Amino acid sequence: MDRVYNIITESVNSSIFAYTAVSAGLLSCYVGLKVYRTQQLKRKAFKKREESRKALRDVQRAVTVDGGPTAARRRAILSLSLPQLTQQLRDGQLSAVQVLQAFQEKATVVNDELNCLTEPIPDASERAQNLDAADRPLGLLHGVPVSIKEHYNIKGMVTTLGVTKHLDTPADEDAVIVQVLKRQGAVPFVKTNIPQTLLSISCSNPVFGNTVNPHDRTRSPGGSSGGEAALIRGGGSVLGLGSDIGGSARGPAHFCGICGFKPTAMRISDRGLLKSSPGSQGLISSPGLMARDVDSLALGLKALLVPDMFQLDPQVVPIPFRQEMYEEKQPMRIGYFTTLSVCPPTPSMGRAVIIAKEALEKAGHTLVAFDVPEDMRAIIDLALRLITADNGRTFSTKWLKDELIDEYLKGQIYLWTMPHYLRKIQGFLLKPFWPRVSRMLSHRLIGSVYDLWQRLAEREEYIKQFLDELKKNNLDLLLCPAFGLPACKPEHAGKILSATAYNSLFNLLNFPAGVVPVTTVTEEDDRLLDDWRGYGNDMIDKIIKETTRGAVGLPVAVQCVALPWQEEKCLRLMKEVETLCPV
Repeated sequence: MDRVYNIITESVNSSIFAYTAVSAGLLSCYVGLKVYRTQQLKRKAFKKREESRKALRDVQRAVTVDGGPTAARRRAILSLSLPQLTQQLRDGQLSAVQVLQAFQEKATVVNDELNCLTEPIPDASERAQNLDAADRPLGLLHGVPVSIKEHYNIKGMVTTLGVTKHLDTPADEDAVIVQVLKRQGAVPFVKTNIPQTLLSISCSNPVFGNTVNPHDRTRSPGGSSGGEAALIRGGGSVLGLGSDIGGSARGPAHFCGICGFKPTAMRISDRGLLKSSPGSQGLISSPGLMARDVDSLALGLKALLVPDMFQLDPQVVPIPFRQEMYEEKQPMRIGYFTTLSVCPPTPSMGRAVIIAKEALEKAGHTLVAFDVPEDMRAIIDLALRLITADNGRTFSTKWLKDELIDEYLKGQIYLWTMPHYLRKIQGFLLKPFWPRVSRMLSHRLIGSVYDLWQRLAEREEYIKQFLDELKKNNLDLLLCPAFGLPACKPEHAGKILSATAYNSLFNLLNFPAGVVPVTTVTEEDDRLLDDWRGYGNDMIDKIIKETTRGAVGLPVAVQCVALPWQEEKCLRLMKEVETLCPV
């Protein structure tokens, strides 16, 4: 009997040992394959980055001059606004090649400092030469170099969204906007950096690296059009194409101290833009324009709103640019607000609105205090829930599965993909201490198609409620903060997304909106942070306070907003603010 027992015991022990050995072997193989796969991805990303840097260095070597008349002429070219530049190109005072080389040199120098470019556009020089050989100016932007955000398709170039899986699939054709720009005589010459998957207010990805703010290298230029904003602020571009789903053009423009504009969705085409959340509804994305001044934005929009655009994309509403609306001189009636309860702004942001308000009143315009209806519900229950309605599955499966994930995005992705039951538990535990954080985590989560449809219906009702409030006050223009704080540090970007409320509100409403710099952060603003409590000094407020410390000298913008399809009115208000509040 003992012998049988010993045999059985030895057999069981042998089985356990064999099972353990096999399991350990399988686990080792899995870990080894995972490490091998990660190293492959890193090598692939590194190879692309080195190829891009070499291409940019080649352009830099080809166009760089050391002093003399050419250098002086280039400095003069770089100082021109877009309207001035187009006039001198049409008059023949400047050639397309001269202008392109001036911006190529400057853009590559700026990139050496900020890492704002991804790649040069290969056919830019040939295109400029062909324009110079033409019998007459080709269009409104004849010979103008234009920078393009990385997720716009350009034929023959890869569009990556900051992930390696797209490095081997070049685009078959240009995005519609790029096609229209070319027909208007523009010369797309560089692509600019983005955060991985676009949905971040940092500007970093594993393929092209991290872009830094031109005012403070420890801070973010914003996202997702951060590369564009940094390049334009550095003087390396006169007009750039961005995009905006929750402030992705306006936020970076504010962070860097330039002008950024988001039109009503489908006023200009988004065909040929690689989207991070294809199929999402409710928080509406739109291509955007970025420039140093408002007149340049207006001319850029005018160049796009032409029959070519309407023919290439029949979904675009065929409304040409209304110059008379932009140049209107009658006094305006403007609503204004300095805060949203969901994320009260830091001191400099509210102060900027008051500066612009008082300047507009002195110029003869009427300013009326406006209360945004139910902003907490609009931002958390509608905007936030609609943009994350798939609980992060698009990110985790379509973009980031078996991918390198950017260091500044990891926490954000973890939060967006957190299971609903875990959200509910954490929300319950946090509610007594941090009610706002609790609500953002767990309140009214979307768990079914029915929930989604109900939330979209609520969005329609909210738009009506907002419009009724404007109508009651006889308003069709608004002035408000451009963001919840000045430029943040990239390590804090994923933790302060509530500060985008001032932007995402108008994506939810689908109103045109733009930002204009009016002041900078002062020592007094920094001191007032000591007493600033935000929503209630919760976790988000503490991070906002931490990342805003030491921001003295950073640019501060205000936001101008108009009713849908009234882009020219919005730009007119932006122009008035720019004129009255020179920085």
